[in-house]
Amino acid sequence: MSDLFSGGRLVAIPRKAARREQLLAHLTGTLFAPDREYSEPEVNDALRTVHEDCSALRRHLITSGHLTRTRDGSSYRRAVTTR
Repeated sequence: MSDLFSGGRLVAIPRKAARREQLLAHLTGTLFAPDREYSEPEVNDALRTVHEDCSALRRHLITSGHLTRTRDGSSYRRAVTTR
């Protein structure tokens, strides 16, 4: 995992699905508490600590099932179980 980071920042979002999945699991475990709701700006701020493209990372976290989002997009949570 450390090869994806330089100076604590993510160098690039992996293209390969398996490698990206490892990254998303790592980010979920380190940036988001299990029993807490987050607003979209809070999610973006957390993701910006590692990479400037927070919207791409947020999208990947949602589509992979690591984060869940309310229907109106107002609140995010770490998924209870991930795929």
